[in-house]
Amino acid sequence: MVSDPPALWCDTDMIDDTARSASSPPSHGARTLLMVSRGLDPVGTGRQVELAATACRAAGWRVHVALTTAGGSGGDRLAAAGAIVHRVGRRPDIDAAAALRVVGVARRLGLGGGDAILSWGRSQVPLAVAVRTLLPRPRLVCQLGSPPRSRLTRACLRRADLVIAGSAAVAAACAPTAAATDRLVTIPPAAAPAETAGLSRAMIASRLGLDPDKRWTLCVAPLLPESRLERLLWAIDQLGVVHRGLDHVLVGNGPLRARLLRRARVQQVADRLHMVPHLDCLPDLLRQVAVVWQSGEVACGGAILDGQALGIPAVAVESAAARQCIADGETGRIVPADPESEFPRRVLGIVEDDALAARYAAAALARAAAEFPAERMAAALVAAVSG
Repeated sequence: MVSDPPALWCDTDMIDDTARSASSPPSHGARTLLMVSRGLDPVGTGRQVELAATACRAAGWRVHVALTTAGGSGGDRLAAAGAIVHRVGRRPDIDAAAALRVVGVARRLGLGGGDAILSWGRSQVPLAVAVRTLLPRPRLVCQLGSPPRSRLTRACLRRADLVIAGSAAVAAACAPTAAATDRLVTIPPAAAPAETAGLSRAMIASRLGLDPDKRWTLCVAPLLPESRLERLLWAIDQLGVVHRGLDHVLVGNGPLRARLLRRARVQQVADRLHMVPHLDCLPDLLRQVAVVWQSGEVACGGAILDGQALGIPAVAVESAAARQCIADGETGRIVPADPESEFPRRVLGIVEDDALAARYAAAALARAAAEFPAERMAAALVAAVSG
């Protein structure tokens, strides 16, 4: 059923504004890096943030991370990796109070020459630029996994010392905002799934209310218009007509949540769709799903890249992220938006054909290692931040 298991929420009222890791920080005098990100789970962009923090810390940076929204298990993982985590967001969406707290963190850190600010995603760019306005000395780097859309984001990107595009398509969209070509670099994401908590399939099923005897699908996406999640609900509806042995998990939060819940009830798919805003056992769940799918434009394809590194086939409606993550006909399928029937039909083909699923799985493993190595991403990002 469509539900929000209370145990999966992150209770921000119980967390201090700054949580310090027990790990030993870099030596005195190290440069400070302030990363600005939404509160995320460790897949997609959330996993890239974790990998970047670990790489920068290994390179000698003193890493601080300001999380501008509530929820997500990424903060705990970042702290365990040695970052100093500032949970400045108290709401699912970024608000003015969170923005002011980011500025306060930056001021307390006293960022100066040699230090850097690294923002993740379009929504964080204005916050990072606001800090830069008050503290002009640190280097400002903005990473985008999706093309900029608003005029505000484009204007703010012009203030950055460097823009990191997650793909060639994003770089092309960012090019007009860069004052010079040397202020734009493309760094593909890494396919390196997060470690699990060791939960069994039965334990995951119990936590989420899934049927352990059914096949599971997974979509991770913010509940925003560009995610086109109405396509996902329609596909779930159609799959239910021809295959009753499927349960579907949607992990994400955003302003469309209430609308999607109502639509799921109206379309009578609530018994097959399990919606949660954040999921701390997401790395465990990912290893148990039959297919990862995506109905719209989401950075890193949501969980597609993480799933690829585990040999999980993917199906996505055509988008820039889908073209980057999926080799169509080899590791999964990229389908057109029309006809809508193609989306569920391709998922059904994988679920019902074990030989096809195995072929996609083997190709996905090979492609993840060849095209999205974590070492390459880490080295390139450390170089970009260092200047």
